[in-house]
Amino acid sequence: MSGTGSVLMPFMVALGIGLLIGLERERRKGEGPARSAAGIRTFAVASLLGAVSVRIGGDVMLAVAAAGVIALTAVSYDRNRDDDPGLTTEIALVLTLALGGLAMREPGLAAALSAVVAILLAARAPLHRFVRDVLTEVELRDALILAAATLIVWPLLPDRYLGPFSAINPSKIWTIVILLMAIGAGGHVAVRALGARFGLPVSGFASGFASSAATIGAMGARAVANPDIVGPAAAGAVLSNVATAIQLAVLLAVISPVTLAALWIPLLCAGLTASVYAGFFTLKGVARDAPAIVQEDAAFSVKTTLVLAAILSVVLIAAAALRAWLGQSGVLIAAAVAGLADVHAAAIAAGSQVTNGNLSADQAVWAILLGFTSNSITKIILAATAGTREFAARVVPGILFFTLAAWVSATIGRLQF
Repeated sequence: MSGTGSVLMPFMVALGIGLLIGLERERRKGEGPARSAAGIRTFAVASLLGAVSVRIGGDVMLAVAAAGVIALTAVSYDRNRDDDPGLTTEIALVLTLALGGLAMREPGLAAALSAVVAILLAARAPLHRFVRDVLTEVELRDALILAAATLIVWPLLPDRYLGPFSAINPSKIWTIVILLMAIGAGGHVAVRALGARFGLPVSGFASGFASSAATIGAMGARAVANPDIVGPAAAGAVLSNVATAIQLAVLLAVISPVTLAALWIPLLCAGLTASVYAGFFTLKGVARDAPAIVQEDAAFSVKTTLVLAAILSVVLIAAAALRAWLGQSGVLIAAAVAGLADVHAAAIAAGSQVTNGNLSADQAVWAILLGFTSNSITKIILAATAGTREFAARVVPGILFFTLAAWVSATIGRLQF
């Protein structure tokens, strides 16, 4: 790019920012004496003012310009507050000035932020309708709890291993807590949008890519809160295992294609078995009337979430204790222990050793299947402790069939080979 082009580009971005935001404000400006004072031209000029201020005087000049714009918007608001009690246009004008100044230093970031601002301004009606008519008081409370857990508590926790056998990482454990809450909220949204019969199975499958164990725990909590949806919740819990099989296949495809070639049939059989099993409960739900959903129910249970995180912490400590007592005596034991907390860890470790030549693909298959099995034990514990007896009675057989299908297909394949 030529020298002149590089100088003009930030100003062009600043002008685009003002026009983009001003275009949306112009449509809401109104007409007659009650119209808003700021439209497309005002916003374009304000953005350019921010850019020019940074160019000629840096941050000091930008602050002076911002003070002037703020004073003018205050006067405008005072004159029109009876007709327009909102501050949206005034705040947007000041923000446009700041974005124009930012465009001189980081034009890409400024342009992206301006698009976000324009979208927020244009989405006024649906956002207001969502907050006033769709979102309940309980859901608002849960959203605030999730935000506090993510933005306040999580950054304060140490990201290092502590406790017995140095097995507990507070930051990672709290990540599970946040994940459980988010999965519960996702399931709640899916149920509101699709109904319990389809929303929970779809949500369970999608959430399984984040954590199948956490998904099972969250689905169990939903079954406790509303026993009428135990069938769809169980289907979602079992379908999360399908996501686990898909994730393992993707990981092995990247880490060790040779191991995937030896394991893809067991993974396929396990995934198909879980899909058929979960499909039974989904279709059974379609055949009957949709279960009643209480719109005021919570998106997630904080108590259940913390209890499940404590259970996972105990599992991690047990895994670390076994490592300390048994040492690195075998890949199979290590994989089984690692699988108690995360089957992906066992798969990554075994696949990496195959790539390094320290393990054959056949040996890796058995190691991964052991991790697969121990992880299923963790899921069974979560299903039994998080949900109702009816939920566990439906989910536990699905997990067992899922695991058994992998073992049987692997054994048959090895015998035929």
